[in-house]
Amino acid sequence: MRSLSLTFVIALLVAANQIPAAEPARFEFEEPHMGTRFRIVLHAPDKDAAITAATAAFKRVRELESVLSDYKASSETMKLCAANDREPGKVFAIGDDLASVLGHALDLSKQSDGAFDVTVGPLSKLWREARKANQLPAEADRTASLGKVGWKNIELDRERKTVQFKLPGMRLDFGGIGKGYAADAALAVLKSHGCTRALVAAAGDITVGDPPPDRDAWLVDIEPLGAGMPKKQVRLVNASVSTSGDLYQFVEIGGTRYSHLLNPKTGLGLTGFIRATVVAKRGWQADALTKAACLMPAEQAVRLIDSLDGTAMHLATKANADAKEVVVQSKRFEGFVGK
Repeated sequence: MRSLSLTFVIALLVAANQIPAAEPARFEFEEPHMGTRFRIVLHAPDKDAAITAATAAFKRVRELESVLSDYKASSETMKLCAANDREPGKVFAIGDDLASVLGHALDLSKQSDGAFDVTVGPLSKLWREARKANQLPAEADRTASLGKVGWKNIELDRERKTVQFKLPGMRLDFGGIGKGYAADAALAVLKSHGCTRALVAAAGDITVGDPPPDRDAWLVDIEPLGAGMPKKQVRLVNASVSTSGDLYQFVEIGGTRYSHLLNPKTGLGLTGFIRATVVAKRGWQADALTKAACLMPAEQAVRLIDSLDGTAMHLATKANADAKEVVVQSKRFEGFVGK
């Protein structure tokens, strides 16, 4: 009798273990950070777990904003630039996040031959004032600002986490890489809370983890540059996609359309119509490469993207508002396009 009872109990335990667990539910959260809105989509066992994970992820984004912002004088980046203004040439100690992002930015500045340049800050500041006044920067001011730009004028010691500026008046601008880096960091926090099936979106920068329970990938739409053109849809798993261009952020001065994307070699905003979408393994990489792709000759941009592991690009341009869209893309891009 005792033996029969034990067998019955074991059978019940086996049966219990074979009952499939309930699928995690989908939750969405949104908060304003870094001059845009960060959106988190995650799958969690319950609402409390989802709120805890999302709250921690948004906290991490706020921490990074306090490090990387070039709008807030209190950020670590702006304090560093101000310190260099007071003591040009001094070696400064910097925090882990600033050292990490700056290292990534300098690597991409080198890879893109300066098309992406993290030291473009003096020009960014000048063009913000120009947009407000709706007039071009004075030639003398643009020339002076260009004289303070150049990624080669930064010495970063990655092990000691120190940095030295070779020129006075240099100003860092992480606007082309910071949101992607923050999306990466937020996703890492979500994963640390057990929410591996998650997506973090910061405007045109999207980073994803494992796919939703009912799919084999996250599907992300890419809007066409021209009206009447079909949408594309990329499939992502533990990867990132970023889209950048001048479709929405531009200013018209004297009948010429100037993009918010600044050429660090000329000091002028791009003219014309362009949109780049880059898929990469990390958000910071996709974020920065879209800017570089818009600023480089198309063939050179394709060569750069094809030379990097796990990256792909779709680049659309138009000569004017009424022109036909011209598309150039890397060899690997079609592998990410959803069918």
